[in-house]
Amino acid sequence: QVQVLESGGGLVQSGDSLRLSCVAPGHGFNNYAIGWFRQAPGKEREVVAGISYSGTMTWYEDSVKGRFAISRDRAKDIVNLQMNNLKPADTAVYYCAPLLGLYPDSQPRAAWERDSILWGQGTQVDVSS
Repeated sequence: QVQVLESGGGLVQSGDSLRLSCVAPGHGFNNYAIGWFRQAPGKEREVVAGISYSGTMTWYEDSVKGRFAISRDRAKDIVNLQMNNLKPADTAVYYCAPLLGLYPDSQPRAAWERDSILWGQGTQVDVSS
């Protein structure tokens, strides 16, 4: 089983930047496409970015295009999410998870069910106006 650890969240002001990181201690991510998800209070968890197994393909949800950048360092086995020009609407708990693949023009899906115990604790991002 792959378990994950997310970090890098915090309280920032609108327009600021944060860099989130995701690792899978003891298991590694290098064999998976990986996605970043977020869940705002009272809302369902949604995917915001994904990166392919090789790192050559990425996907972004429309509201974060041009502001967020997902990357992976296969040597360090870490997946990052650089978030620039943050907005109050970005306030949420951010999670990472393996994906069921990453395909052009197709919203990626998590490999884990919504209620799976494999989801990590996430990292809280709060953006004040």
